[in-house]
This record gives sequence, C-alpha cells and structure tokens, in this order.
Amino acid sequence: MTISARLKSYLDDNRIHYTLMSHSPAYTAQASAATMHIPGKELAKTVVVKAGDTTVLAVLPASFHVNLKKLGELTGKPARLASEQEFIGLFPDCELGAMPPFGQLYNLPVFVDKALEYDEEIVFNAGTHRDAIRMKYSDFKRLAQPRVVEFAVKG
Repeated sequence: MTISARLKSYLDDNRIHYTLMSHSPAYTAQASAATMHIPGKELAKTVVVKAGDTTVLAVLPASFHVNLKKLGELTGKPARLASEQEFIGLFPDCELGAMPPFGQLYNLPVFVDKALEYDEEIVFNAGTHRDAIRMKYSDFKRLAQPRVVEFAVKG
C-alpha cells in the first residue's frame, strides 16, 4: 500500500486515526467506490477547478457532479474544470487525478459540498489510483478547514 508521504505525515503529525484501504486500480471516483464496495455518496472525490485565475479543490460525493455555475457564484469568479495540463505539476507526490482533498498541503483553497456532512466517515484517494483513506468526516473538516457550501448535483 502506498500513501502520499506528505499526506501521511500530515495525518500522523495531527494524530488522526485513519484506515488505509487498498483496491484494484480505478480511475474514476465511482469505479473506486465500486471496487471498495462502498456507496458513491461515502467516497469524497477531489475535483480541480479554475475559478478565474485561482485554482481550487472541490470535494464532493463520487455520485455527484460539480455545478460550475453555483461554484462560480460562491467564489465570485467564473468556474470551470481545470485541464490535466493545468494541474499536472500541482500534486508532485500524487498520481494524476488521485489527489487527496487536503488543499492546504498544496496551497489551494478547499470547497466541500454539504452532502458529505451527512456521513460519519468519508473515504478518499490517498495519492494513488489503488489506495484510499477512511477517516471521520469531523477530523477531515477540522484539518482541511474547508468552506462547506452547496455546489454539487446528484447524478
């Protein structure tokens, strides 16, 4: 099992209890949820969004989609999905598209959709397409200090 060294240090330094989960390689959030046999609403996917010239992380249940218009209203800037070329170098310790939802590790603001607050625990990528972390949502929220808002749509 592999975990981003930066993420592991951050969680361990803050004495956060977490479980590392290994699964078959999966390249979408819904596929990851299926391989781990967990509901898509419990898997928190991290989406890189450009809000004007600013890069932000949008964290939402795997079974939801980012409403870019709504997120743009919340940031005060037009929002769009970032291309892989725009974020390929932002997460040097992670596989492309497998970044964890802790923006402060990468100097990025984090927006979390309120739907994640309804689960006691969340699961998210640990920096690879084969490893994930399960932890209490309350610990995630305390560490990530995200802006919790509604910007996701089911489906």
